[in-house]
Amino acid sequence: MEEIINIPNHVVVIPDGNRRWAKSKGLNPWEGHEEGAKRTEDIVREASRMGVKNLSVWGSSLNNLTKRPLMEKKALLDIYRKYFKKLIEDEDVFETQTKINVIGRWREQFPAPLKKVIEDCIEKTKEHKERTLNFFLAYNGDDEMIETVKKIVEKVNDSSKVTAELIKDNLMTRELPAVDFVIRTGGEPHWSVGFMMWDIANSEFYFSEKLYPDFGKDAFEEAIRDYSKRGRRKGR
Repeated sequence: MEEIINIPNHVVVIPDGNRRWAKSKGLNPWEGHEEGAKRTEDIVREASRMGVKNLSVWGSSLNNLTKRPLMEKKALLDIYRKYFKKLIEDEDVFETQTKINVIGRWREQFPAPLKKVIEDCIEKTKEHKERTLNFFLAYNGDDEMIETVKKIVEKVNDSSKVTAELIKDNLMTRELPAVDFVIRTGGEPHWSVGFMMWDIANSEFYFSEKLYPDFGKDAFEEAIRDYSKRGRRKGR
């Protein structure tokens, strides 16, 4: 197969379709989330193999954690705990010097045992410099921008001092590079709660018809090949 030359530096994956996949098979919603977590593992490994330096995955919005049924929410948090434990024991994380970031209001929303596991992942990989693996948990893009504006208002009283650099420095994503490529699964080409609205200003988009549990490493590679053939204009 033809070698991929143009690999995006920062790829975002928005996993949509877990619940619909489960419903189509007569399963509980959380069984769809469990299968989706397996696909995330596959995609993380494939992204590393392909040379993607920064990979971000949206795990849950604030709405997912406040509006979903209690049993589904509990199951989702149990899945997070299971897979973050696996992640910190994964030799590949250390061999590839992958730094793990977790972005959002998870510290406010998650129970103490889960927060401890996540903090352990962050702490043990904080000095890694080669790659980043970023999970967005209890995260809404509109919430991020509101909080950013509040921070800036507290810091400056002259509108002329508000620059693109100042905005970026006050985002939850201030340490991450701009997003090159966004992949959304689930067959519904729409956006949700302004996800990373500042960082995706010049991104390329890819909408897959596959529900997330059916979106494996081959589908991820296909998406990256599609990106590699595009000519990015960045608003020009």
